[in-house]
Amino acid sequence: MKLIAEISLYPLNEKYIAPIQAFIDRLNSYAELTVDTGRTSTVVEGEYLPTMQILAEEMQRSHQEIGQAIFVCKFLNGDKVGSGA
Repeated sequence: MKLIAEISLYPLNEKYIAPIQAFIDRLNSYAELTVDTGRTSTVVEGEYLPTMQILAEEMQRSHQEIGQAIFVCKFLNGDKVGSGA
């Protein structure tokens, strides 16, 4: 089963660009993910369970490194995209 996740990261500090870029760079390091970064969010595609595991690990790492940060996420069943179901 495929997963499409749209993620926005909002570090709660004045120096927010570097932590956002670090998170995106780490996601791009996984060969099993397709990552498309826009102006306000990043779309990640991959197999459902491995993708969720990667996101959990990288979100936790961001919280450990940044401290307080907000993640806004949307998850979509990628198998159903374009099928009309």
